[in-house]
Amino acid sequence: MMMHAAYDCDVLVIGGGIVGLSTAYAITRTAPGTRVTVLEKEWGPARHQTGRNSGVIHSGIYYRPSSLKARYAVRGAAEMVDFCAEHGIAHAVTGKLIVATERSELPRLHSLVQRGRQHGLPVRELGPAQIAEYEPRVRGLAAIRVGTTGVCDFGAVAARFAAELSGAGGVIRYGAEATAIDRRPWGVAVRTADGAVVRARVLVNCAGLHCDRVARLAGDDPGVRIVPFRGEYYELARPELVRGLVYPVPDPAFPFLGVHLTRGHDGSVHVGPNAVPALAREGYDWSVVRPGELADTLTWPGTWQIARRHWRYGAGEVHRSLSKRAFTAAVRRLLPEVTEADLRPAPAGVRAQAVLRDGTLVDDFLIREAPHTVHVLNAPSPAATASLPIGREVARRALLRAGGTGWKPPAVESGHCV
Repeated sequence: MMMHAAYDCDVLVIGGGIVGLSTAYAITRTAPGTRVTVLEKEWGPARHQTGRNSGVIHSGIYYRPSSLKARYAVRGAAEMVDFCAEHGIAHAVTGKLIVATERSELPRLHSLVQRGRQHGLPVRELGPAQIAEYEPRVRGLAAIRVGTTGVCDFGAVAARFAAELSGAGGVIRYGAEATAIDRRPWGVAVRTADGAVVRARVLVNCAGLHCDRVARLAGDDPGVRIVPFRGEYYELARPELVRGLVYPVPDPAFPFLGVHLTRGHDGSVHVGPNAVPALAREGYDWSVVRPGELADTLTWPGTWQIARRHWRYGAGEVHRSLSKRAFTAAVRRLLPEVTEADLRPAPAGVRAQAVLRDGTLVDDFLIREAPHTVHVLNAPSPAATASLPIGREVARRALLRAGGTGWKPPAVESGHCV
């Protein structure tokens, strides 16, 4: 076995988004003195999913009881508010309305009430007059208000994780894309695009949009393929039309929440997203096409199963992407006063959705382990909300894996782990 001095670090994290940085941050708090390095291919943190989402601190109401998403979102929302308050990060607990605009949605709305109460969330049922008390310009047959939903600057949260990590002696290397991974009996060696090699006891894969590719580089079969879906947003030119957060009743057959209205921490109101297939893993508009990545998506059997099952839904999303008039019509179901002129294009995001070979969309966080590796293979929304408990869980697994090399953390405080 290699001696301690031959390792460049104890734990090597690939991915400088909010989950990777939270994991590294959790390791330094759980086991002070553990040497942690983060490799991020971009020249700063949170450049993809973390920095391009709607900034919502989710309550957890949508997620199946006992699922990781439910447990970590409920816990993570409260922790995220505390973290933002402690570190002076812009945030607000606003609550949100989930509004039914058609009678067919009322049973689903009632189910959400029951689910929210199972999670211990403050849920209030509203009629049309009560909706108007919260949102005078929003129209609906009924709604529920979830009091624990909020907004924050997740990019600033990720930057704070990075600062805390650096302050604890951790290393973050930006512009360092992992291009090869060699797993040995003693650990892993990762080569970056500039030819540097980093040796570690354990590799943690938090590569988001590229996590399945990184797993394959490590010699592990992830069992899923990341299929990228672009979420397109508009900004509301008349933000006074919306006071807070307004959502439609989601369709349980599809993992996206539908077009909604989000007043951010800075007072701006974003409208969206829709969800359309992206033609590249970082395909933030229709003009970005990467043939190799597109082929990776199209050769996965699960992609065609999704297309067969959801083609009607998908066709509607594409239509709204290509037609501002159609997008506006979708928004007017909730906000009748909105016009096409009120909607200004805003930056899009891409969701890294893990899909099984049979076309099943993985609907929970997915973490898998192999010798010397821990892979986070599905961590879309609400992963930013849940990033503190997710980070602790991934850190726990990584430290246990590192212990398999005969090494023990300098100081383990088990109370910090999930």
